[in-house]
Amino acid sequence: MAGKTLFDKIWDAHVVEQIEDGPSVVYIDQHLIHEVTSPQAFAGLDARGLKVLRTNRTVATPDHNVPTIDQDKPIRDDLSRFQVDKLTENCERHGVTLYGLNHPYQGIVHVVGPQLGITQPGMTIVCGDSHTSTHGAFGSVAFGIGTSEVEMVLATQCLMQSKAKRMRITVDGELGPGVGAKDIILYIIAQITASGGTGYFVEYAGSAFRNLTMEGRMTVCNMSIEMGARGGLIAPDETTFEYIRGREFAPKGADFDAAVAKWRELYTDADAVFDAELHFDAADIEPMITYGTNPGMGVKVTGNVPNLSDIEESGRTSFSKSLEYMGLVPGELLLGKQVDYVFVGSCTNGRIEDLRAVAQFVKGKKKADNITAWIVPGSKQVEKQAQEEGLVAILEEAGFMLRQPGCSACLAMNEDKIPKGKYAVSTSNRNFEGRQGPGARTMLASPITAAAVAVTGKIVDPRDL
Repeated sequence: MAGKTLFDKIWDAHVVEQIEDGPSVVYIDQHLIHEVTSPQAFAGLDARGLKVLRTNRTVATPDHNVPTIDQDKPIRDDLSRFQVDKLTENCERHGVTLYGLNHPYQGIVHVVGPQLGITQPGMTIVCGDSHTSTHGAFGSVAFGIGTSEVEMVLATQCLMQSKAKRMRITVDGELGPGVGAKDIILYIIAQITASGGTGYFVEYAGSAFRNLTMEGRMTVCNMSIEMGARGGLIAPDETTFEYIRGREFAPKGADFDAAVAKWRELYTDADAVFDAELHFDAADIEPMITYGTNPGMGVKVTGNVPNLSDIEESGRTSFSKSLEYMGLVPGELLLGKQVDYVFVGSCTNGRIEDLRAVAQFVKGKKKADNITAWIVPGSKQVEKQAQEEGLVAILEEAGFMLRQPGCSACLAMNEDKIPKGKYAVSTSNRNFEGRQGPGARTMLASPITAAAVAVTGKIVDPRDL
């Protein structure tokens, strides 16, 4: 019998029932919820007189709607306040653990789970948010679900799902200077397009991923969804185990050793067969930036916007429409283009390592006068660490402002919006039309590239600084 992929091993171990010619009923180990996709789900439970089945497998925190200044005061926006209040009320009524505003564990749900040790290898993890794929960095099967499915998991701790196809993306070799995890994933998506992973669960393999920190691996898995994939995962190893060790909800002592022994079995068998295999060379990857309105529209930061002749005929209309929205022309060089906003944060790049990278880069420098720079930690714990490590002092000295934790300018669901027509270099995950605010023009990049843009006021190659 052929070997199994890592995805198969975890999935098969969680199938409660296989419906003939239909989906699987899959047990969910960990359910993460926030204020946007849970109110309707709880209302559905209430309408049927149901309770949350496993409150010890459910954790909530508000993140999308929360303001990132004055979090100790009532939320000004009516809808945001209603959603956050509703989450509090629902969690209290159903006995669900909630890390609310100003709680020391509050933050973006995909930052909170890993840093508290809630996220562990071999788990199935879901949340009503597409970037749940982040948790796959630990060797777990993690994916986003819709509101009706949130209700299903709250009520039954199970989910009906069709099994995805398997893809392996291998990147081997050494990364060049100034190139990081965000550049790897933006490069891959630019190569295979924003729909290149549709229908697949992706396993990332090869030395380039092995050499990444857990933060870097989370950045890669976070953006799996941006190539259309159902999720992404990386087999756990010593880096994973050391990251989890000692965290609040991680196993302790002998239990931790026993867990690690089990986690070591989580790998793809040598003779396992994938439905698709892709290979890339790390040496080909340079600092990346997007120019269009989907994450697949990316080039190396020193590159040009493609010419119309470079685009397949079927995609030329949407390509032209995208450039019109972005105020760019085919063949244009991006280097030297003036930028208005820099946003460092989100579930993609709002971790302590990202803030460290930016602080290290801007130390002794000043941000450019034309730049509004928002640095938003992914959680209260990241915020506290940034203060204790002196990062806040460095950033403030350079003219940056550290805001309070939340999804912030990643998406226009709170007060941190990019004004119409303004250019933002953002460390978040999406650059769709209006994603950061109506008419906002988003260019995705790594924290290092964003830092370089902030101090020069324009698009530059971070390697030149």
